[in-house]
Amino acid sequence: MRSGFFPACVALMLAGCGPAAADRAAEEEPTATLHPMTGLLAHLDLDRPGLEKVRAAKDNPAAAARELLAYYRARTSVKHPVDRTKREEGRGTYASKGSLAIADDALRNVLIASPSYPRHDFGDDIDWLTNRHPTKDGEWLWQLQRHSSWGHLARAYWHTGEEKYAQAYARQLLDWIEKCPRVKKSPAWRTIEAGIRGRVWTDHFQHFLDAPSYTPDVLVRQMNCFHEHARVLYKVLETRGHSNWGLMEAEGLAFIAILFPEFKEAAAWRRRAFAHLNREIDRQIRPDGHHLEQCLGYHLGAITWFARTAELAAMNGLKDEFPPEYFRRIEAMCAVLLKLGLPDGSHTQFGDDHSQFRWRRKLARWAPVFERDDFLHAATGGAEGTPPEETAFALENSGFYSMRSGWDSRSICFVLKCGPHGGWHGQPDTNSFELYAFGRRLMPDSGTYTYGGDREGRRWFKQTRVHQTLTLDGRDSQTAPKLLLWRPGADLDTLVVENGSYKNLAHRRAALFVRKKFFVLVDEALGSAAGDVDLHFQLAPGEAVLDKAAQSGRTAFLEGGNVLVRGLAQEGIALEEEEGQVSFKYGTKEPRTAFRFRLKKMADAKGVRFVTLLVPYEGAEPLAASVALVGEPKVGAARIELDVEVGDIRARVGYDLEEKKPGEGG
Repeated sequence: MRSGFFPACVALMLAGCGPAAADRAAEEEPTATLHPMTGLLAHLDLDRPGLEKVRAAKDNPAAAARELLAYYRARTSVKHPVDRTKREEGRGTYASKGSLAIADDALRNVLIASPSYPRHDFGDDIDWLTNRHPTKDGEWLWQLQRHSSWGHLARAYWHTGEEKYAQAYARQLLDWIEKCPRVKKSPAWRTIEAGIRGRVWTDHFQHFLDAPSYTPDVLVRQMNCFHEHARVLYKVLETRGHSNWGLMEAEGLAFIAILFPEFKEAAAWRRRAFAHLNREIDRQIRPDGHHLEQCLGYHLGAITWFARTAELAAMNGLKDEFPPEYFRRIEAMCAVLLKLGLPDGSHTQFGDDHSQFRWRRKLARWAPVFERDDFLHAATGGAEGTPPEETAFALENSGFYSMRSGWDSRSICFVLKCGPHGGWHGQPDTNSFELYAFGRRLMPDSGTYTYGGDREGRRWFKQTRVHQTLTLDGRDSQTAPKLLLWRPGADLDTLVVENGSYKNLAHRRAALFVRKKFFVLVDEALGSAAGDVDLHFQLAPGEAVLDKAAQSGRTAFLEGGNVLVRGLAQEGIALEEEEGQVSFKYGTKEPRTAFRFRLKKMADAKGVRFVTLLVPYEGAEPLAASVALVGEPKVGAARIELDVEVGDIRARVGYDLEEKKPGEGG
């Protein structure tokens, strides 16, 4: 893709030349060997209606390039979500203040690499292939190749109509194409980035196609690069397995194939991309609707990756390529957001995930498509639509369970994870949970922190002991989940799950949601293994109080929501503070209070048991709370009853694994 034509063209563009000057420069070159249109002509089906003038000029590549640009500017047969006919409607309203600031930075080569990090000043000469981040996090360099800043240049161009944004885009696009040829192990050509570019570049194309700075040369070089992307993606999808990479790769290939049917291979590209998505929606989405990687952030992405191509296909008369079952799967994926989304619009961050505020927007987008008033109600925080009939949900295939008190932003919501491992993005966090109440995430999962650049930090966040679950001698647990009992009810929701956490030691956890007010946890370590059995809890960042004598820990916010964690006093139990951290955003972390209850388990003991109250409350003072076992049930018993007192509530609660009848009495 390198040629002697490039430096002259860039010099003219930097000098502010228009398309005519660039074309004259092209015509002065020996076109048979130097003009990139020569190669592009070989990839195009010149017999397609509309390309007659391009075909007639094929012996004059510069003229053919001009005709091709005229063809695309006049073409109306292909539809895209970025509708060029509505460009003027966006004048003055199309870009946010923040987006304009990013675009103005991009004019000076100050670009987004990874959106998780500050924008980087590349100076006069952009180095696309060197990792300039202080920690050398690979995500910085890889995500630089996704060209996030160019989308803001596009929005700024339609918002203002100022040609400087189109000039900057054309200059940087040609610079990237020149400096980033496809070579083995190039950071610019990792296939996930190629897939993402395959889609986002079509957005850029739609935004800048009519700009004077989008010259015939820019078109031809970008079209050649589109073709190179499609070849790469077509090949990789031949053997791609069940990963989110394949979804983005298929999406990129599909967008290129649909937007540019003029390529000879477009139909074959389209077939492979469509076949991959149709196949993978069955393989990657479990029957309960959750994506196999077990992270809601990637689940949100998967909804988009599956849906966006199907929508583009429908826009272009190809709706039948995706059967009704495909869209039923997307509806089930959206329903997962309703069932597991936290009341403030954020979501849990189990596995390699971060606390994002996207699920409401996604659900609002799909509510009218599927005619789901319950989607609309959850998406608007109760302002519109009809509330779901249920407040407790079991996703048994993926092993997620939620219990909540209602659907407004101050509702209590508890989400527990006891399901299959999520692969590379999974963590050893089985039986962990998150608790939200009264407008605050009171017991959030630790999160991810980073994928690279800080190996010790990455390892710390992937330990079992930094999640709200049980460990043996502080070691990471295995994943062998099992549901024993799920019984929601008006006054008592009951969940009992079990994980084969270690050789000869299983962790059984019961979670009882009493009167939609508070929770009782019964945790048992069952088996012949011996050692220190720890039950770990972590609180939200901020002030907290630990009381070893009372076997309790609590948040201590002066206003709003708080939570009391109170353990059942028993012989040999000890409350000990632990190191606590939480990461709500990639690359950042902050301290928080964490603690554990510890019991020593001997080899001849069948197991040990912890009983814990989780009591959300408002204001600075915790509610009076106590819990006691009824009788002396053996550890691992199928039937357990407890007497609880929290504030003015007195109740007998429990579960029976044999009769499957949880009970509550006054």
